[in-house]
Amino acid sequence: MKFITLLCICFVSVIYSQSKDNNPVPFIENTAIQFPNVRDVAITANENEVIFSAQSVMGDVSALVYVRKNKEGWSTPEVLSFSGQYFDIEPFFSSDGLALYFASNRPLNETSSESKDFDIWYATRTSISERWSEPQNLGAPINTEKDEFYPVITDSKNIYFTLDNLASKRKDDIYLSEFKDGTYTTPKPLGNAINSEGYEFNAFISPDESFLIYSCYNRKDGFGSGDLYISYKNDNNEWSESKNMGNTINSDKMDYCPFVDTNSKTLYFTSKRNATRKNYTSRMTTEELKKVFSSYKNGASRLYKMKMPELKTKD
Repeated sequence: MKFITLLCICFVSVIYSQSKDNNPVPFIENTAIQFPNVRDVAITANENEVIFSAQSVMGDVSALVYVRKNKEGWSTPEVLSFSGQYFDIEPFFSSDGLALYFASNRPLNETSSESKDFDIWYATRTSISERWSEPQNLGAPINTEKDEFYPVITDSKNIYFTLDNLASKRKDDIYLSEFKDGTYTTPKPLGNAINSEGYEFNAFISPDESFLIYSCYNRKDGFGSGDLYISYKNDNNEWSESKNMGNTINSDKMDYCPFVDTNSKTLYFTSKRNATRKNYTSRMTTEELKKVFSSYKNGASRLYKMKMPELKTKD
């Protein structure tokens, strides 16, 4: 985490260098293109295993799909053993890769077949070569009668997540539940440097909790729809005012679901950016039309990656 800490001692007027040789590129392109929509990627620390959400065109069906890196590239995608029946999204690996957290509307027990509100669930395995256990509901105080989304577990076992708390008369906010004395505390929303009266959601928090990247919807300094913003924790254990990550990362479409591999310093995220609208100088053939419609930047939800951009500060 030194690459972030050293560069972010000063929090005044943080801006991003827009290097043309560090633009977002497709991630697991040949695998992701097999599905109409993909989003929210989880990657193990050794970068050999990836889980993402595969969704229908309308986004009303969602399952967790697994691929593993091999000598030829990525394995054939497979739906996880416990997924494929209910609406499963937003996976996150524990640091040792032996626990997987995700959000789901699945029933609380096997005696019911009715979906419920979204809760945070987890599955475990005894080693990376073993199958996942049946998922367990994380329970109170994390899960409530409201919708909980996008869990992130830090090295301290603190849990950050998105909560749709109608009682607060606000939109989605980012919440924190601290792990103290072997149990989780009542979740509390992060401060106004992070949350607002608008939509804040899908927050990635670094393992040491030194920085946070999350999605904000339709902010005044945004580029359109949802943008990725970043904030840092200072010496007083407070989050700095979040900053838009710039138009190399963000587009005029929805950009969301961030994940950072702190070992390789790689930023992964989901985007619905679209490059199909052009002024064509001649009539397209059927095959050319199919190629345009099936292109990676066709407005569907896709996975992208890029090196974490270098930061520079000014007084």
